[in-house]
Amino acid sequence: MARIEKILAQMRSAPTGVRFTDLTRVCDHYFGEPRHRGTSHRVYRMPWQGDPRVNIQDDHGMAKAYQVRQVVAAIERLEGEES
Repeated sequence: MARIEKILAQMRSAPTGVRFTDLTRVCDHYFGEPRHRGTSHRVYRMPWQGDPRVNIQDDHGMAKAYQVRQVVAAIERLEGEES
């Protein structure tokens, strides 16, 4: 769990320098198994109405910064609903 929290702190401070494997580890922890796992994309289902998915993409081993920000926002929303 400490490793996940460390990666999440890195994602919040510098979304441009996150490895794709670290992002998938965090998404698997918070959202479960991906609904779709393609060659370079993974789609995770969210528990709320509207656009209930987060799509992440491997960009030569790194995560795309805007997708990292989307994952962080989804985690914050998820944690807010649990409180």
